[in-house]
Amino acid sequence: MDSLSLLTRTQHELQAFRACLDGDLDAPVEHCGGWTLRDLAGHLGTGNLWAAAAVTEGHGDHRPRVPRDPEELAGWFEETCSVLLDALRADPSAPAWTFHPPHTVGFWRRRRCLETLVHRWDAENALGTARPLDTETAAEGVAEVFDTMAPRQLARGRAVPPGQAVRLVSTDTGASWVHGPGTPVATASATAADLLLMLWGRVPGDDGRIVWEGDRAAGLRVLDGPLVP
Repeated sequence: MDSLSLLTRTQHELQAFRACLDGDLDAPVEHCGGWTLRDLAGHLGTGNLWAAAAVTEGHGDHRPRVPRDPEELAGWFEETCSVLLDALRADPSAPAWTFHPPHTVGFWRRRRCLETLVHRWDAENALGTARPLDTETAAEGVAEVFDTMAPRQLARGRAVPPGQAVRLVSTDTGASWVHGPGTPVATASATAADLLLMLWGRVPGDDGRIVWEGDRAAGLRVLDGPLVP
C-alpha cells in the first residue's frame, strides 16, 4: 500500500474503533489477556500519543496518562486520534524516531494503521460485531509481521531464529511470504485477513480457514516464534 492510502485507512479504522466505545466498556477482549474494552482503548490511545511524540519530538519515551473516569475516555481517545493524525500528515520521508527501520514518518503511518486494524477487530469482536478486515491492508499487515515484527522479536531476545521455513499464501491477493531458511516445510493458504489474524493469535493455526500443505506441525512451530509481541 502507498503511504497516503495507509494514512486514510488509519483514520477510517480509528473512527470505527471510536464507535465501539459507545458500547459496553467492561466487555472482555478475548485475545488481549485480561483486558476489557476500556483497557484496550487506553492502550490504543496511549500508542497514538507515543507515535505522535516519536514523529514530533523524535523520541520513544512518551508515557501519557489515561483518564480514570470512564466518561472521559471517549473524548480523550478522540483527542489522541487527532494528535496522531496531525503528526502523520507530515512528509512520510521526514525523519522520526522508530523502533525499526525505516526511521521515517512513513514507518508510523504503516505501524499505526496496522495496530489500529487489529485492535478495531478486537474491539468489535468483544462486542460481537466483528467486521472483516480490509483485504489490501491485511496483506500489508502480513508483510509487516515478517519484515518488521519478527526481526524485532529476534533482536530483543524474545524469539529464537527459525530452524525451518514456512510459506504463507494469500488466496485473495495472490501474495506469498516465506519465513525461515531453506525450502519451506509447509504452506499455509488463506485470505489475507485470516493469515493476519492467525499471525497475531486471533485465529488458531489449525483453524479450518487455514489450509495447510506439507508438514503442518513443523510449520506451526516456525510460526510460534513468537513472531509478534
